[in-house]
Amino acid sequence: QVQLVESGGGLVQAGGSLRLSCAASGRTFRGFGVGWFRQTPGKEREFAAAISWSGGSTYYADSVKGRFTISRDNAKSTVFLQMNSLEPEDTAVYYCAAARGPIATMSRGEYDYWGQGTQVTVSS
Repeated sequence: QVQLVESGGGLVQAGGSLRLSCAASGRTFRGFGVGWFRQTPGKEREFAAAISWSGGSTYYADSVKGRFTISRDNAKSTVFLQMNSLEPEDTAVYYCAAARGPIATMSRGEYDYWGQGTQVTVSS
């Protein structure tokens, strides 16, 4: 079992930056790819970014490519999402998730463990 806790969300003006963290406990992230997803009321949870266990592979949704960077520190069992040039459309609850295997994947169905989420609000 893996427990995930997100932090770092908050209120920021458009053009600003935030850094989200996802800390794992229990089995930790060992051997797992990790993804960040986001969700707004009334919409499905959508993929934002993913990173493989080794950190050697990363994927981004087109909507965040060039602005968001995912990284990980396996020694600290923590994954980060650096978000720059934030836009009001980035407002959402952000969730991290651990995948079944070591690869990075955009498919929500490949993730077995989810955190509780952290709210990100971008004002215009």
